Amino acid sequence: MQRPTVGILGDQTVATAVTAAGGEPLAVDPTEDAVAETDVVVAVGEAGMLTAADAGIESPLVPVDAGYAYRSVERSALERALAAVFEQRHETVELPVATARTPLGETRALAELMLVTGEPARISEYTVVSRAERVATFRADGVVVATPAGSTGYTRRADSPVVAGGVDAFAVVPVAPFSTDEDMWVVPMDGLELRVERDETPVELLADDRTTGSVVPGESVRVGVETSLSVAVVPESSGRFR
Repeated sequence: MQRPTVGILGDQTVATAVTAAGGEPLAVDPTEDAVAETDVVVAVGEAGMLTAADAGIESPLVPVDAGYAYRSVERSALERALAAVFEQRHETVELPVATARTPLGETRALAELMLVTGEPARISEYTVVSRAERVATFRADGVVVATPAGSTGYTRRADSPVVAGGVDAFAVVPVAPFSTDEDMWVVPMDGLELRVERDETPVELLADDRTTGSVVPGESVRVGVETSLSVAVVPESSGRFR
């Protein structure tokens, strides 16, 4: 019987657990087609999950040590989790991947998209539009859009509400707003638009942990969800899954 192939994103030391579970480990480069040929992909840490989203990986994912928001397992439980996946004793959860479109192209983010001034201690003016209705215009260092998984990260530290998994909504939060009583918003995942209203300072578009380019004032950044990551989840049975 052929052993299932398991691509590994990140720390290759988990290959031991992959082999013990009955899989064939394969270190993968997400920019190559080989990752599409694996039966399962193990993504180590949040960095592994963000890489998987950016690469558009379609194989089922087993996150390791990436945190509850990504439905990950602890490293010590990986062998048992993979064995359950190989035997089809798992559930599948879809994590939405946000897509931002600008005149320069599109980019993907699993956790957060952010418009932020490219120079320290400088602010700009931003407008948030949801389904063709203006939500707000404000002056700030930037504005961040978080998916449900990302809403437990930066936006949570900024006192934004956490969006529960399975809810089709983004959290939108000003970054260091000029006004101290600025609101935060939970908006539908379709029809979201961000605009830079001033040309006083350069504004960059960040997707998760990388800078993807600049946004020219007056141009729109249209944000939505077109794809998702399929995460294989083994029902909790010992407390070692988190």
